[in-house]
Amino acid sequence: MKYEPPEFKKAAFTCPHCDVYASFWWKEAKEDVRFSSGAHGYQANDLHIATCTHCRGRVVWFVNENNSYMLWPFGMANAPLPHEDMPEDVKADYLEARNICQLSPRGAAALLRLAIQKLCKHLGETGENINADIGSLVKKGLPVQIQQALDVVRVTGNNAVHPGELLVDDNPEIVSALFGLINLIIDNRIAEPKRIAALYVSLPEGALRGIEKRDG
Repeated sequence: MKYEPPEFKKAAFTCPHCDVYASFWWKEAKEDVRFSSGAHGYQANDLHIATCTHCRGRVVWFVNENNSYMLWPFGMANAPLPHEDMPEDVKADYLEARNICQLSPRGAAALLRLAIQKLCKHLGETGENINADIGSLVKKGLPVQIQQALDVVRVTGNNAVHPGELLVDDNPEIVSALFGLINLIIDNRIAEPKRIAALYVSLPEGALRGIEKRDG
């Protein structure tokens, strides 16, 4: 099922605890906050809690006049889990980016750029120059949509490290979208060929010999 990022007061979204698309119960939390040091406490009227109807996990939001922020669970607000066919070294960078995407959109974008640089090596390129690798893949017939997805991650990651026209910290929603793009790339270049190959080798032996003779 398509990943639906959590949103304040949204009736249903993908739970950051169980990763299931589920309905949520919402309630406002009014708590007296006190400190063990004896310092004056305060009443918190700006916290809201959403409870997942599937796993009963809680999502805590802070709300002010202008914005709402997901406080808990921290770091995974708008990022789907990695594709099951994602290579392990790529997955390590993806998960690290997922853990820091709320705290540092720039850091997450830079890590995701590194992830696709490693991915290019799994796709038969050198992994040394990401721009050259994408160009080489295009010459080998890379679909336009996948080229565009790779370049979105590349350029956004570059702007996160080197000052450019795109201010990543001012556009965290762009960083959130990068995670889905990487999963899309994995599905197209790794998972889909794997699924097709599995179906192909399951054909009757006589049919396979006939195909080999036809194309030989």
